[in-house]
Amino acid sequence: MERTLPLIDGFFKAPPIAPGLQGRKRANSPIMPKYTALLFALILLTSTLACYGDTLHYSVNGLSPALKKNVEAWLGDNPKTPAERSNFLAGLHDRIAKSLQALGYYQPDIVINIERSAAIWQLRINVTPHQPVLINDIDIQLQGDALEDPAFTDLIASRPLVKGAVLHHGKYETYKKALINLAQQRGYFSASFTVSRIQVNTEAETAQILLYFDSGPRYRFGTIRFDDNVLDASLEKSLQTFQQGDYFDFAAIQKFQANLQHTQYFSSITFKPLIAEARNKHVPVELDLLPAKRHSIDAGIGYSTDTEERLSLTWRTPRINRYGHSQETRLEYSSVNPSGRVTYKIPLTHPLNDVLLLSVRKEENEFGDLDSHQKELQIRRETKIEGGWIRSYSLRALDEGWDAVGLKTASDYLLPGLTFSHEFRAGPFVDPLSGFSQYYQFEAGSEDLGSDIDLLRAYSKFTYVTTLQVRHRIVTRAELGAVLVDSKDRKHLAPSLGFFAGGAQSIRGFSYQAIGNTISGILPSGKASRLVVGGDRLFTASMEYQYYFSEQWRGALFSDFGDAFDEGQFDANYSAGLGVHYLTIAGAIKMELANSLSNDNPGWRLHLNIGAEF
Repeated sequence: MERTLPLIDGFFKAPPIAPGLQGRKRANSPIMPKYTALLFALILLTSTLACYGDTLHYSVNGLSPALKKNVEAWLGDNPKTPAERSNFLAGLHDRIAKSLQALGYYQPDIVINIERSAAIWQLRINVTPHQPVLINDIDIQLQGDALEDPAFTDLIASRPLVKGAVLHHGKYETYKKALINLAQQRGYFSASFTVSRIQVNTEAETAQILLYFDSGPRYRFGTIRFDDNVLDASLEKSLQTFQQGDYFDFAAIQKFQANLQHTQYFSSITFKPLIAEARNKHVPVELDLLPAKRHSIDAGIGYSTDTEERLSLTWRTPRINRYGHSQETRLEYSSVNPSGRVTYKIPLTHPLNDVLLLSVRKEENEFGDLDSHQKELQIRRETKIEGGWIRSYSLRALDEGWDAVGLKTASDYLLPGLTFSHEFRAGPFVDPLSGFSQYYQFEAGSEDLGSDIDLLRAYSKFTYVTTLQVRHRIVTRAELGAVLVDSKDRKHLAPSLGFFAGGAQSIRGFSYQAIGNTISGILPSGKASRLVVGGDRLFTASMEYQYYFSEQWRGALFSDFGDAFDEGQFDANYSAGLGVHYLTIAGAIKMELANSLSNDNPGWRLHLNIGAEF
């Protein structure tokens, strides 16, 4: 039985005129209009304020959480005004019935009770859903060129509509949209449903689904239109992920757009498939490129216990000409490690995967007890190869002078080099859930080719991250290095080519680059001392456990181990400590306290640093 609910509207009546005022003339009462205006203003204010409170509360009973949630979604919030209340009650039964039909319940019993005695009406809705309608037959037919398209085959196979399941109109509509969207993404621009309906037998509580989808022909890419004064045609073509005549695929357009964005040549990139201009099933594509700012300048400030305060200034020109040349000039100041570098980049076969880099660098650094002054010219070709690896060939000319307690030495080197690197990560970029980074570098120098000494140098670095379970993460690091050099030439090995350890990025609990081979020396005071001059071998390792207190804060327990030493003179240095990390978009701000356990007089050292694991 369906109950008809009487709908009652509220009325507003003006208050009666007070006795004694009815016969009074306004001309004899100049103050009266003021009181009248005030009275009406008060009445309007009162009625306005009343609109902000609920005029009806409703509750839904007798349903599962999923059914109740859908009914409440159809009904919406409690009404706030008498007019809203009237609209809410109108067609209430039908809205409840339709909300249940959407989830397959076609024959519910709906009982509605309403209490009007209080200022806020109370509405109670009691529903018995009974048995749902089950799908007893599904007839999905595909016609057109999509019959040969694996993407459609996969979509048909993964359909959410299965025989014997409860009829769910939302899944039905979502699946229809998925077919249409896939057709548009893959170039079936005339696709349509020839049949799309659900036949429901309420007595048998069954439903039959019929979906006949005609994809029509698949269109292909036509000409690609763009302004070649912005970007050279050969450069644009190297970034393309499709060619004229290929089947239309919106995913290929998205990848092409991503390639263009990664070049940093442009501030805006827009693709327009011109479907209305299609000829012979070929769709032209218009590419609108808005160049990035000609120049950009960035300034930064930071602090680390290794390099102390740091100021930086970077000037970039992302696109010098239509051939994609670019430059970056970076100046950094630190009392420990001031430096300056200019890098000029030239795309070769591909602006992202194959580039030539020309650079000039000048840098000062403190390696142990050595003060180093470096000047460098380098040419490097960097190429992305199979498997996500990056390979680079380089040739650098290094002029390095160094001094220790007034003793100055200098050497020149011409070093051909080869590097390989690979990085994998899962999760956020600066704070991955897991990942593995590996880096390998090989360099050689020969007296016959312009170096002061013969040498062969190899260096590698690894970082591994894994999340054991929620909030628990393990980070491990390792460094390996070796320089092969004749014993008579050992003193001519520049500090930047040797190895040092210690500091926030190495063995914590020790000062920056304070671990290395030592020699006897005399300080300016005349006192004899052991001076850290580095080693021709390097081995360090670190194990760190991290626990996330929240999304922004985590704690850390760690132990570091290793040494920078000359061949056959390994002397283990190890430390342990704890830290607190605050996560930012630029990486973790790390505050860590470590103890140099291997020292004769172990002590605590505070390390402050910012950065990501990779």
